[in-house]
Amino acid sequence: MSSLDMFLFSLSRTFCSPFAVYVQIQGCFICLTLALGWALASYVREIKQMKEAMQNGNSLSFLCHDINELEHFYQANLPRVTVVMPLKGFGEHNLHNWRSQITSLYGGPLEFLFVVESTEDPAYHAISRLISEFEDDVDVKVVVAGLSTTCSQKIHNQLVGVEKMHKDTKYVLFLDDDVRIHPGSIGALTREMEKNPEIFIQTGYPLDLPSGSLGSYCIYEYHMPCSMGFATGGRTFFLWGGCMMMHADDFRQDRYGVVSGLKDGGYSDDMTLAAIAGAHKRLITSPPVAVFPHPLATDLNFGRYWNYLRKQTFVLESYTTNINWVMNRALFGVHCYLSWGFVAPFFIATIHLAAAFRFYSNGYSLEETAYTSAGLSLVTFLAICTLVELLSMWNLTRIEVQLCNMLSPEAPQLSLATYNWCLVFIALLVDNFLYPLSAIKSHFSQSINWSGIRYYLKHGKIIKIERTERSKDMSPVFTDLGGKHLYGKKGMPARGSFLGSLSRSLAQWHQPKKFDN
Repeated sequence: MSSLDMFLFSLSRTFCSPFAVYVQIQGCFICLTLALGWALASYVREIKQMKEAMQNGNSLSFLCHDINELEHFYQANLPRVTVVMPLKGFGEHNLHNWRSQITSLYGGPLEFLFVVESTEDPAYHAISRLISEFEDDVDVKVVVAGLSTTCSQKIHNQLVGVEKMHKDTKYVLFLDDDVRIHPGSIGALTREMEKNPEIFIQTGYPLDLPSGSLGSYCIYEYHMPCSMGFATGGRTFFLWGGCMMMHADDFRQDRYGVVSGLKDGGYSDDMTLAAIAGAHKRLITSPPVAVFPHPLATDLNFGRYWNYLRKQTFVLESYTTNINWVMNRALFGVHCYLSWGFVAPFFIATIHLAAAFRFYSNGYSLEETAYTSAGLSLVTFLAICTLVELLSMWNLTRIEVQLCNMLSPEAPQLSLATYNWCLVFIALLVDNFLYPLSAIKSHFSQSINWSGIRYYLKHGKIIKIERTERSKDMSPVFTDLGGKHLYGKKGMPARGSFLGSLSRSLAQWHQPKKFDN
């Protein structure tokens, strides 16, 4: 045998040890567990109910199953809802998303508050022009919140919006400005709140629409586990900050410390509110219809994906109570373990395949390659489990696409044909490999750059805020997912590679103040 053959044979034999076999079987188990979760989540009764309603003559079943609820008497008694949307920047999908929000077919009193940091934000002028088209038909306002000093800018904008909401508002709905809602979404969320007053928060889930880049598929793969909330029968522990409906009085009276918890050093709105819900044993639910198309920027490169992943892992460093800290640490450890536990078997499988190809091409006998043959059996099992996982993911995405098309019959129809499943598989490996690296980086840096603003944490809360000057080389010009321009003057798309972004992150590991991602 050549030295290469000996090396591959040695690795293949090592990877047939009991521990290596355990790692590979564990990876298969993770694949099957995810597949089972997505399979359970794919059973969405809402589609069947909507089809039955249409067969019974209700052509407006995408608004409500019972057509009698569209009668004037019922609609006139609907509660007032205020929709608060914190804005930052302006991108290619924003106008479409904003139109879908302010043209909601909710029949009750409804107001929209678009909250910006300042009039210099590109979103201010864009939304002002849009409002001028609908000012006679919709109650919509732009609110200038000013700069945050004790919490993240998004939370600050949300709280200012709550302060400005109508005095008779019963429910407040927080929406991200890059979410495309359905005509009946606000009505569906409100009906659930009315049916069960014990609900603390209602949330939803994004259906990411990848733009074709690997980074966009990594985002899609990262969000897919959230869709398992469909399998929980409405009750869930997931909370997505892109869609949260709550009781307005919870903010007026600061129940459970909602306002103070967010204002006093809050970094992540959804993680903070989820912690409050857990501490006070409050109910979080999600109706089946609360799945929203989430188009990703066409130029979403790998560097922007890495920045987004950093922000997502950074939320585990924020907490409100000691119990919340323990839960975040547990989530940190479990997620990192499972992520690399998912990736490791594929590395081992690559070695087995390389050894088998090398040995069989050189004509070695089966006796000489016994370990490689055993390794190929494990590779075959892993391939089957991976295929089952991808089929389950495909099926759930198909169901979500079908549901979104039924809930928005007037909108351009979404198609599953645009998804590249080879890139989905690569994204599974890339995202799970990078997640622990990002989480570890977040843990040691305790600072993050979010849309040109750097936040520093201590004891789980924001203690310092630095705003990046546009002139600095590392100041971001675009947001990560929507590709929105952050400043009044449009800049050029970021040309830095992912490796460059990652190297800058590693370079500032011990010097977070020196660089700005």
